[in-house]
Order: sequence, then structure tokens, then C-alpha cells
Amino acid sequence: MRVFRLLIICAGLIGIWQAVVMITGVPYYILPGPGRVAIAFNENLGRLFSHGVITLIEILAGLFLGTILGAASALSMISFGSLRRWLLPVLVISQAIPVFALAPLLVLWLGYGMMSKIAMAILIIFFPVTAAFYDGLRRTDPDWIELAGIMNAKPFAVLRHIRIPAAMPAFASGVRVATAVAPIGAVVGEWVGSSEGLGFYMLHANARMQTDVMFAALALIAIMALVLYFSVDRLMTKIVFWQKE
Repeated sequence: MRVFRLLIICAGLIGIWQAVVMITGVPYYILPGPGRVAIAFNENLGRLFSHGVITLIEILAGLFLGTILGAASALSMISFGSLRRWLLPVLVISQAIPVFALAPLLVLWLGYGMMSKIAMAILIIFFPVTAAFYDGLRRTDPDWIELAGIMNAKPFAVLRHIRIPAAMPAFASGVRVATAVAPIGAVVGEWVGSSEGLGFYMLHANARMQTDVMFAALALIAIMALVLYFSVDRLMTKIVFWQKE
């Protein structure tokens, strides 16, 4: 039923898109219709696939590393009060700086290869995972913590057997949010400076006024993002199996 609803939504959006094109009569080089985009997608399938693999690798690497770093930061802050007092303000300040403004610097420091795009994705993913997981760890039921203290449980045992399981639903929510925004970092990094990837391919098509090719690349990014999100959502549902829908 979820897939069926998604197909209905996509069909409705495509129908609205086609209606706008027909009613307004906008030139195809400004807003191509779905049919023209489908033709461009088919004609450029090989190039789209090769560039899409690069972008997907950047997204997956950024998501994995950003999730690991975010979880480690949250665990460090909940375990060490002195570290929390220093690290939490740094996290807040890091979010006050627009991440997109750092993209040119990352390209300058890390080059035009994958590393700068992965770093961009990590910066976007890191905070949602850290904030959600830390909040879940901090909001553990105090009665459970008190009971563990009465039973002389060690801090590591409390963290492993009480705090982490209690915080897993919040962690899963943070990972879902991170998955949804992960493509942004990779694509923006490719826009700033790259020689491959769907972001680079879109800029190349834009320079040649191939708007239909741009939309085809955008459609592939959307498809990858949806598949990745629903895959991660299914994985999180299996991991946090005790949480009710």
C-alpha cells in the first residue's frame, strides 16, 4: 500500500506538471514537459547512470560517516559532563554558519574529488543525528536510572543496557532526517566544484541549455533519494522493532 500511494502521488505530480506546461505554453527550454524529460532520460541513460553512481557513493559514504560521528558525539556528551560543556556550544556554533558557504572552502582544501563532497554531506548529516540521539539519551526515564543505581550498576552498564535502548527511537528519527538531507550535501558540493557526478552533469547541461537533461538528472536524484530513504526507514523499523507505529 505504501508503494501504491507513492505511485499515485508521483502520477498526480506529473499530471499537474503536464497541465502547467499545457496551460501556460511555457517554452520547453524553460520548463520541459514530462514526455520530453522521459525521452532525455532514455537518450542519456548511460551518462546519467555513470554520474549517478558517483553521486550515490558520495551520499552513502557521507551518510555512514556522518551517522557514526554523530552517534559517537552524542555518546561522548552524555558520558562526560566536562566534554559536553565544551562540545555542545561548538555544535551550536557550527550550525550558525551556513553549510553551503563552506562548500568552496572544502573544495579548496580537499580538492575536486569525492572527499570534498563526502565532507559536505557529513557536515549536513552530523547535527541531526547528534541532536536526536543526544536528546534521546538525555530523556531516559529517571526511574530506570535510579533503579540501576540501587542495583549498583556501573555507568557503562547503564549506558549500554538502559540509555542506548531507550534512545534508539530518537536515534532512528535522526537517521531518517539525515537520510532525507544527505543528497543535498553531495549535489551542492558537485555544483561548487567537480568533474563528475549528477550535480556536475546538471551544470554541464545548464551551460548548453539542455533543460530536459537537467530535469532527467534531477529525476534520478529524486529516485535515488526516495529509494535510500525508504530502505533506511525499513532498516530502522527492524532495529527499533519495539517501537509502535
